[in-house]
Amino acid sequence: MSVNYELEKTLWSAADKLRNNMDAAEYKHVVLGLIFLKYISDAFEELYHKLDSGKDKTGADPEDKDEYTAERVFYVPPQARWRWLQGRAKLPTIGKDIDDAMDAIEKDNASLKGVLPKDYARPALDKQRLGELIDLIGTISLNNSGNGKGNDVLGFVFEYFLGQFADAEGKKGGQFYTPSCIVKLLVEMLAPEAEKRVYDGCCGSGGMFVQSEKFIEMHEHRRGKISIYGQESNPTTYKLAKMNLAIRGIEANIELGDTLINDRFPELKVDYILANPPFNVSDYSINQAETHKWKYGIPPSGNANLAWLQHFISKLAPSGTAGIVLANGSMSSDIATEGQIRRELIENDLVDCMVALPSQLFYNTQIPACLWFLSRNKTNHNFRNRSNEILFIDARELGTMISRKQKELTDKDIQKIADTYHNWRASLSPEGESLYKDIPGFCKSANIQEIRKNNHILTPGRYIDFKETDEDDQAFSEKMIHLTAALKQQMLKAEEIDKKVIESLKKIGYEL
Repeated sequence: MSVNYELEKTLWSAADKLRNNMDAAEYKHVVLGLIFLKYISDAFEELYHKLDSGKDKTGADPEDKDEYTAERVFYVPPQARWRWLQGRAKLPTIGKDIDDAMDAIEKDNASLKGVLPKDYARPALDKQRLGELIDLIGTISLNNSGNGKGNDVLGFVFEYFLGQFADAEGKKGGQFYTPSCIVKLLVEMLAPEAEKRVYDGCCGSGGMFVQSEKFIEMHEHRRGKISIYGQESNPTTYKLAKMNLAIRGIEANIELGDTLINDRFPELKVDYILANPPFNVSDYSINQAETHKWKYGIPPSGNANLAWLQHFISKLAPSGTAGIVLANGSMSSDIATEGQIRRELIENDLVDCMVALPSQLFYNTQIPACLWFLSRNKTNHNFRNRSNEILFIDARELGTMISRKQKELTDKDIQKIADTYHNWRASLSPEGESLYKDIPGFCKSANIQEIRKNNHILTPGRYIDFKETDEDDQAFSEKMIHLTAALKQQMLKAEEIDKKVIESLKKIGYEL
């Protein structure tokens, strides 16, 4: 949860009231487009004033686009600056003014070409409410936390709103947003380092990349040092990703296209992969000419899960690791070639860790999900040699309900899972002891012989020992007191119901 959570929550409540009867999927682009416009305008104004105040000494022209490009700040032309637009918020032409502003920004910033929403002038969009929304977003500034630490408030707001829109859209929301707790878990387990390459072939709105940057910034106190590559098949979601990364100041190479048919990075090899491909997609195709990707078996036509796994494996560098969210069926399904492909992945020692996730984490589906962790080099000298072993973690009992239908992994839950994985991979202590221990009901390190006995099924419950429940006499007696008290209440209630039934029968002339 960000330090600005209450601000975000308040803004969302106010913005949602202005939605009126507009569909959440449509309203999303109205609001997020304006937040993005406010962000780049604030960043521009900040640098503008700095250049303007020092122009006598430096000779810098505050209207010179090159000055902004050099500082990785978007140039915002006069008719697109927030102050000018907010001054026109009450005019009936405000919709056209915003569309013109978006056009002008794209013309002056090649990286934003074709990315920004430009449909604010449409008659169906209530211009009074649009003006009110501009005034509301105008209350947020680039850094209005007041703590002097440079917190990117608008970036946090943009990310929070993405999550809220995903919730409001239900099933469709999952197409562009992976719950932040799952992204955090993937990032904490993979622990991406600076100067490395990160890839997501179904990047949605870019949340995996935002969290990777946060992790590096938190642990190494530097930013912008990882190289980011992503691909997204949905044109609308692709635009959200470009805006989400731009608003966080993250440079990325994001391409539009169907990854399994038209891989836009055919030669790319990366150090880390974080991905949440769509679950159990039946209507899909692969590029069969890319034979290097399907060396473990041609994926079945009815389910893309194993196609995604093989695609991501083909992208890993010799010491690369991947964390992928998939439906639970991927761990055990034997339909068509799925069992064969999974067996080949295991026998080639590519599977590092399997995590069974709690239910109700996702906005778009109730399908049970798991995490696959893949590794190209399980004998890496920086870690313990775990070749021909797989760590199984059962996290189904973790998580906290945050609403009637939504569960979330807490920071404590995330740390517990990540620490278990890192301790399992870690070298032995100086005393020669392992930092990792099997925990009944939670985790187990299984060797290849055990996995073969289980027909290469990777469901954690197959391997993890049952948790023993020791109940002393006192605990048992306490339970019995509660149970007998509850039974007595039920019996009394049943007696009352019997009396009412007898009375009702008497009234209509029948007696028992």
